[in-house]
Amino acid sequence: MSKVCEITGKRAMFGNNVSFSINKTRRRFNVNLSKKRFYIPEEDKWVTLKVSAKALKTINKKGISAVLKEAKAQGFVK
Repeated sequence: MSKVCEITGKRAMFGNNVSFSINKTRRRFNVNLSKKRFYIPEEDKWVTLKVSAKALKTINKKGISAVLKEAKAQGFVK
């Protein structure tokens, strides 16, 4: 499974570790993901999604139905 948020499409970024002597080595900035179940009352079913912390805040604000509709329009959710 890839580390990608299914709502916002966020994925890992890459950068450098920089030491005191300015040696650079590659590193990853991973996304703060968690697996969460949501109940959709319109369809009367549960859905499990891998979402980032930002997506959870958006779902709490707008509601799961509206967020899923936007994600489907952007192509993140089938």
